[in-house]
Amino acid sequence: MARATSTAAASDVRSGWLWLGAAIVLELGGTTCLKLSDGLTRLGPSAAMLVAYVASFSCLAMALRSIGLGTAYAIWSGIGTATIAAIGILWFKEPVSALRLVSLVLVIAGVVGLRLAEGGR
Repeated sequence: MARATSTAAASDVRSGWLWLGAAIVLELGGTTCLKLSDGLTRLGPSAAMLVAYVASFSCLAMALRSIGLGTAYAIWSGIGTATIAAIGILWFKEPVSALRLVSLVLVIAGVVGLRLAEGGR
């Protein structure tokens, strides 16, 4: 019986991380659509942004069932921030500097640290 409970708990944790991954991808899509909406003046990207953000928060809520709030939110926002900054540099030709790149590395290091601190959860 204990083994079945342990297996179910491990499945819940894996499911939480999958929900968090989906929340991050949807947040990235929503934020990119926000940029493409040109200040919410373009209907298509504006509508896509709204759908993506609602779906992202829904997935984040599901992830919080098995991942701690601080860890999940920090990873969601940290990976989102770092990836959106990279999208801005690569796709939208935003300026890049050594300080910006070092800052992105620090954000990623923080996300990795939080994940490691979460341990077996």
